[in-house]
Amino acid sequence: MIEVGNLTTMEVDALTDVDGGLNLTDGHARLVLSGHQAAIVARIPEMFAEASRRPFPDIEREAHATFLKAIGQHGAPVGTGRILSCYSSTLATDIVARALPAGSTIAVLHPTFDNIADLFATRGLKLVPLAEEELLDMRWPGPPVGAIVVTHPNNPTGLVTPEGHLRSLAEHAVRHGQIVIVDASFRGQVRDAQYDTYAVLDEAGADWIVIEDTGKLWPTHELKIGLLAYSGRTKLPIERAFSESLLSASPVVLLLIASLARDWVNGGYERARDLVARNRSVLRETIGEVDLRLADPASQISVARIELPSHGPDSSLLYKDMVARGVHVLPCAPFHWADPDSGLRFIRVSLARPYDAVESAARTLVQSYTEMSARKP
Repeated sequence: MIEVGNLTTMEVDALTDVDGGLNLTDGHARLVLSGHQAAIVARIPEMFAEASRRPFPDIEREAHATFLKAIGQHGAPVGTGRILSCYSSTLATDIVARALPAGSTIAVLHPTFDNIADLFATRGLKLVPLAEEELLDMRWPGPPVGAIVVTHPNNPTGLVTPEGHLRSLAEHAVRHGQIVIVDASFRGQVRDAQYDTYAVLDEAGADWIVIEDTGKLWPTHELKIGLLAYSGRTKLPIERAFSESLLSASPVVLLLIASLARDWVNGGYERARDLVARNRSVLRETIGEVDLRLADPASQISVARIELPSHGPDSSLLYKDMVARGVHVLPCAPFHWADPDSGLRFIRVSLARPYDAVESAARTLVQSYTEMSARKP
């Protein structure tokens, strides 16, 4: 296997490409603002003034309530003090990793974005993989696993944990004294993922942590919020770990998020869904010209995996060739954090981009794949 960096390193390389290459790596929304969104952004000076005169707790509570309601999470503990506003979901994950008992064993969904596993491992936790197949079969790990981490929907596959499966996991965790941790960073993009996770977990009596994210929804140039919510049952020192990392998120960004969430329920979701669907369609049609296919045809999130046949180049080689051609995508070996070789036959493309960028990247991928396949002995 050819070594590649972690996924965030590759995303940074794309973001800072001095030659202006196409960046289809990260799952953040890098789009032109819609008319409705542009009007909201134009009000940021007003939000600064509002943030100066309104109490921070009021602004934060309103943002939490508006955003979580917009994505169906009516059972979230808004106003209880058990939702913390972070600069990003990555910071929220690191706070959770520090709050968990050092040296404990946790199960993490596999494959999934590698920085989730990296953050937990860096904080001294022992990781075991929970395969998507095991999740779908409801084969939950028992002790010594003390926490079970699922990504909902999963990145890169788009797998949504069905409501009944989450209930089964929560009930299992109660029986075995485990914590359920849900990374729901892509939840806002998928209606099927928007059943009330908090209600399911609380009804089961589970000890839980949920991480939400706004960065995948709107093209706000990293003006985003990661929400870290936790159950009233938890004994973990989450607030202490939070206080070691930051004072608070920006009230201006919270006001921006609340306004964008209101637009999300007034047509914003449908506009974004249609754009992603159109981009997925042109990607599928273009790669189909050389008999490549989408690995997850039912996925609804704003990324897509392409499956590569065994007789052609693997994704680490294809990635490097595409970068040389000025197009950045992601090889999938790092997503398979416990078994990188199992990801060599997949490459991931972000769909939260302008249509022309996705079409151009798809054409380059086809050309790169075709020429590399012809050279392979």
